[in-house]
Amino acid sequence: MPATPATPAAPGHIARRTWRCAAVLCALFVVLLVLVACSWGPLISLDRRVADGLHPLAVGHQGWTRVVRWLSGVLWDPWTMRAVLAIAAIRLARRREWLLVVWIAVTSALGTVLQQTLKAAVGRSRPRWPDPVATASYQAFPSGHALTATVTCGLLVWLLWLHRSRAGVIRVTWAASAVSVIGVGFTRLYLGVHWLSDVVAGWLLGGALVSASAWAYEVLVRGRADERGLCITRITRLTRRTR
Repeated sequence: MPATPATPAAPGHIARRTWRCAAVLCALFVVLLVLVACSWGPLISLDRRVADGLHPLAVGHQGWTRVVRWLSGVLWDPWTMRAVLAIAAIRLARRREWLLVVWIAVTSALGTVLQQTLKAAVGRSRPRWPDPVATASYQAFPSGHALTATVTCGLLVWLLWLHRSRAGVIRVTWAASAVSVIGVGFTRLYLGVHWLSDVVAGWLLGGALVSASAWAYEVLVRGRADERGLCITRITRLTRRTR
């Protein structure tokens, strides 16, 4: 049976779903932010247990740790993620879809700005070890790797859906995105450069940003396009009746 394109739902329905998703993810992020800022005991204890459990594994398995460093520093590095998004932008530019080029560029840039602003504002220190297996710059909260991977993968899936790509292509992209987003979070924990709550915060904020971006596009671009199309249709019908 030949593959068929995925059929998007009505713009109004999609706008409501993306808005709700953005609101829920943003609310969860704010709760996590407050708990981290207040140094809530149970959360800090959980972060410490996860870090203390993974670090001996990283120290004791140097071969596997080298693979994880490559995954984190090359394959899922934020600049690699941005390069993938740049390739998507080039393809959109060739199709003269300039608005989408600007849209994904602004969304990606906003993710970077939010990440760096929050890192500076929260000022959370990274885990410290007497025998570190990796190092990282800037503050810990939220994880830039997790946030950037979530934003990039989320935007790629959204672009495929928007262009009604084949369902099989979207499913494969979803699977690859899930592996990348979860995988990069694990690498940051395994290498001992982030706390668990840093990674979860990156996922939540990245997901909220992509959902909000998709919602804004539905409302400001597709919604108005549908209104113009409906208006033209009504004018055409009225013109035919008066003839």
